[in-house]
Amino acid sequence: MRELTYVDALSEGLVQAMEADDGIFVTGIAVDYPSGIFGSTVEAARRFGPSRVFDAPAMENALTGIAIGAAAMGKRPVVVHPRNDFMFLAFDQMINLAAKWKYMYGSHAGSVPIVVRGVIGRGWGQGATHSQSLQSVLAHFPGLQVVMPALPQDAKGLTIAALTGDAPTVILEHRSLYPIAGPVDQAFAPTPIGKAAVVRDGTDVSVVASSYMVVEAMRAAESLEQDGVSVEVVDLRSIRPLDEETILASVRKTGCLIVADTSWVLYGVASEVAALVAEKAFHSLKAPVYRIGLADSPAPVSQPLEDAFYPKASTIAKAALTLLGRTHSHLGDIDLADEFKGPY
Repeated sequence: MRELTYVDALSEGLVQAMEADDGIFVTGIAVDYPSGIFGSTVEAARRFGPSRVFDAPAMENALTGIAIGAAAMGKRPVVVHPRNDFMFLAFDQMINLAAKWKYMYGSHAGSVPIVVRGVIGRGWGQGATHSQSLQSVLAHFPGLQVVMPALPQDAKGLTIAALTGDAPTVILEHRSLYPIAGPVDQAFAPTPIGKAAVVRDGTDVSVVASSYMVVEAMRAAESLEQDGVSVEVVDLRSIRPLDEETILASVRKTGCLIVADTSWVLYGVASEVAALVAEKAFHSLKAPVYRIGLADSPAPVSQPLEDAFYPKASTIAKAALTLLGRTHSHLGDIDLADEFKGPY
């Protein structure tokens, strides 16, 4: 395998899918700009031109409705949002039409294989409306698939899976992942949707994580290994459908569970995973489940407050030590500074 960055892996998956299916087109704000959604749509725009990769005005609800109509007529639209917060304006189309299509019309109206990409991540001073992470909201509704690739290989593989399947699918991409490099298969091969991955084996604590929290969990695990703590990291990859089997198998092995998500703790993915384990693996637990996510407030604009707002590798490491009844006074500085400056 070659090493590719996350953003180049996204781009390669999109381009290969467009080569294989001339019904795929890409639209959204700035998809054909030189910056091309952090570079992820630049090659597709260069390769396929404005007939298949074209900019759209800020008309999220109408654009999504048009894309759903195109999907019903046999096309495969990809609608891209530079920030997933803009997706709120399209929720009526996504939730009341795309998600319910097969339930309302059965086999009489085909399928609507629309793919919606949204960038999530920290706000770097933009505050409450450009920093949200909408996976739990979207995954609440039957009919929508929601995936959150954390590794470059899955950024490509889940893009291919979304663009070759029949279900409406949302791909949420954390902007802090774009520059991260990793091995990526050159082949046109999907990552199965609904299947989590054990990305690090361990025996003492399970960390079930989503998106960028997988990277933070891996950094925490490396630090804890020096102190004799063995952490197993499970990358959810798919929020809906959820891979219950892999989560439960890990908890039954370690007996301790931390769930780390990029969104709020209350009513979120972490709560869903905790409830699953309470229902189906309660007697395997040696300690209460520990949930890690955002505090119960919107993201602050103040940089010092924002630095404190987002959980980090040290948050996970301290939680693991707490579950095991150990002190964390020996932990060094394992957190990376966020140097992202925008524009989105």
